[in-house]
Amino acid sequence: MKTIVLKCLMLVLSFGILCNVADAQTTKKKRTVKKRAKKTAVAKAPAAPSVVDTAIVVAPAPVNDSLPIANVKPSLRPESALDVHNGLITDRTPLPYQQLRQEDAAYDERIWREIDTREKINLPFRYSADEDNGNQRFITILLKAIQDGPDNGGVTAFNAIDDRFTTPMTKAEVAKVVSGGSIAVPQYDSLGNVVSTKEVMQEVNLDSFYKFRIKEEVIFDKQSSRLFWRILGIAPMKRVITNSGVDLGDTPLFWVYYPDMRPIFAKYYVYNGKNYGARMTWEDLFESRMFHGRIIKSTLDNPFDTYLKNQTGLKDRPILQLLQGEKIKNEIFNYEQNLWSY
Repeated sequence: MKTIVLKCLMLVLSFGILCNVADAQTTKKKRTVKKRAKKTAVAKAPAAPSVVDTAIVVAPAPVNDSLPIANVKPSLRPESALDVHNGLITDRTPLPYQQLRQEDAAYDERIWREIDTREKINLPFRYSADEDNGNQRFITILLKAIQDGPDNGGVTAFNAIDDRFTTPMTKAEVAKVVSGGSIAVPQYDSLGNVVSTKEVMQEVNLDSFYKFRIKEEVIFDKQSSRLFWRILGIAPMKRVITNSGVDLGDTPLFWVYYPDMRPIFAKYYVYNGKNYGARMTWEDLFESRMFHGRIIKSTLDNPFDTYLKNQTGLKDRPILQLLQGEKIKNEIFNYEQNLWSY
């Protein structure tokens, strides 16, 4: 009887040990599965974005490409008692130039002139009246043509680094050189203390542009036995003083190609205080040579390509420079006259 009881106890004890081992193995598998699940979740989780220095995009400052041109309102009623047809002037086109062959050029020279509008013959350049087609100052006509641009019937301005029309300028660049750039204006608080500065474009006085430089070519064509004057470019000039106080004198601001300006000049009348019934256009004025310009440079006897004011013996002697310019003009005149026999 005792043996049977012992066998039963051993059997129960063995069964308990087997159950404990089975429970332990199950718990271990669950822990392993959980660890693997965690590793998989960690592997599948998206990587945290790394911190990268991003550049802050700042909107560019607005470009000031508006030239100092007065906004002239057109008249809503006829300003003339005459039966004026606007098409007579707005549809006018200049006559094409006569073709000049290089083989027929018996004489070819380039001249640079300086037009001073303070002289009496050049006063039409400063006529400041307002008409339906805008202000009539000569500088305003140039600026308006540049403001319109070549796509709208205007012209392209070229940088004054040279007079060969090599570097086109944008309207913003023209506005900057015309105004002289921007200046820093201090901003004050209620107590009168300077708190900041503001960049403001300088005001432009159009009457300060009273000098113009023209580049032209003198050609004697032996085929037609005639001396031709062909203007190549026009540049407004202004006295320039640098920030350091250096006076650069009268300096050209930009160049415009005169053949491009001819159709525009043909649409503007020139002021004529003597006879309003026979007004000419600006294209007529230039082609008829109805202006006076002092010669400041030529290709005649000028191997170093310098202006008269920089030539030896003429520096700081404006009277001698003027006389030398008159000498060049007389040499051209005498050359033409000496070709004829009387």
